[in-house]
Order: sequence, then C-alpha cells, then structure tokens
Amino acid sequence: MFTKGGYVCLPVGLAAHVLRIPLVIHDSDAHPGLTNRVLSRWARAIGTGAPLEYYSYPLTRTKYVGIPIAAAFHPFTTAEQIAAKREWGMTPNQPLIVVTGGGLGAARINTIVVETLHSLQQLGSVVLVAGTAQYDELRSLVPADNQHFQLYPFVTNMHSLLGAADIVVTRAGATTILELAALEKPTILIPNAKLTGGHQLKNAAVYEKAGAVTVLDEDILEQHKELLAKEIKLLLSEPAETKAMALRFAAFSKPNAAKNMAEMILNAAKK
Repeated sequence: MFTKGGYVCLPVGLAAHVLRIPLVIHDSDAHPGLTNRVLSRWARAIGTGAPLEYYSYPLTRTKYVGIPIAAAFHPFTTAEQIAAKREWGMTPNQPLIVVTGGGLGAARINTIVVETLHSLQQLGSVVLVAGTAQYDELRSLVPADNQHFQLYPFVTNMHSLLGAADIVVTRAGATTILELAALEKPTILIPNAKLTGGHQLKNAAVYEKAGAVTVLDEDILEQHKELLAKEIKLLLSEPAETKAMALRFAAFSKPNAAKNMAEMILNAAKK
C-alpha cells in the first residue's frame, strides 16, 4: 500500500497495518502532516520531498527522493524560451513575469498584481493565471490581452508557460516549487500562511534558507503592494546573482524521484 498523507490515507494505512500489508508513505511538504506522522510508525519505507533534516522520521527507513514531476519540466535553452514566449503570444525580447496562485488561484495575489500592473509592466510583459473564481471580475479591471499582458483563468500546459518566464511569482505548494526548481526559474514565493499547519510557510523556508528563492510575506505585501515590483526589479537588475539563485534552486530538483519512489515500493513488497 502506497499513501501520500491526505486525511483519507489514514484509515487506508491503518487497514494495511492491521492486515499486515506492507505500507510505504511519501511526504511532499517539508512539514509532515498528522496522517503521515501516525502512519510512519508502521511504514516499511518513507520517501520525503525535502531534505531529511526537516523530518523526524527514522533515518533507517527514510530516503530523500524529492517529488515526482513530469519530464516536461526541465531547464529551457534560450531558443526554447524564446519559442515558448512566441507560443504564448508574448514579446520574445522582453522579460516575462508569470504570476500564478495555483489551480484555484489566489485572490490576494491577484489583487496585488492588478493594482500594481502599471509598475510591473514597466519591468516586462506579465501573464497572470488568476483561477476561475475571480477571472470574470479581473477581466473587467485589466486591459485586453496583448503582447505585454495576458490573463488566464487556468492553464493546462503549465510547463510551457513557466518555461517561457524570466521571473515566476507563486504560492509555496510543494509540487509547484519542485517544478520550478527543475526549470531553474528565478522564483518569488508568497506562501499562504492560513493553510493547515502553516505547511507553505515551512516549504518556503527550506528554499529561502538555501538562498534559492525570494520569499515575501503576504500580509506585509498587502500593506505595501509596491514591494512586489521592487523585488522583481531587483532580480532583473542583478542577472548574475539571479542566475546563481536559480542554480541553487535547481540543486533541489530530483529528476529520478518517481523511479526512486517506485523502487522503494517494490523493495518493500519483496521483503
């Protein structure tokens, strides 16, 4: 039995323990959730999405494998990035700032972007993936799509859009972070502090500590909305340091995560 730690996994994992079925678990977040903390005592093997120092699991049964992501998330060459910008209808020779709040969007981030859009467009082209809930409202507030600004409710081929970006602004979900690490993208994280256990804050702290990303406090940002444009300008104005930051970020990428996790599951079954 392989479980990922959601609340529905707890009864399944307990059933596996009672029935003596080998149990393997994986933690994407740097903050172990309650389900995995309970199931870890019986799991034969435990995979983690962040370095082992952020977990209290037994080291003899735990391996830092990273998070399985699609192979399409890889460093883009200059030619691939230019082609991706053209694919999205953006000006190839301008910096591209991509802002996304995840699949459902992030209302507070959307509002900050819309209210500071003029300042952001002084720095480059902007793509805002706003989520479906707020899309219609925002559509009435922003200019029509053009080569310098585009608004989407949702994007399916996210690897292409993120690959086109020069700067990415996003939440701190574990999988999104590792996708951006695999792309070697200069990234600004705005974690949602209200989610369970503050796990996005803890996710962001891992990469901020390594000097791999910039992290902004959402409450402070709401009071001083101009900080977003200032941080983006800083990253664009210091290309050597920004590139070094992106390479530090890329060091967290684990391209063999899926294979290594599968091997852990198979080995647990053989035992």
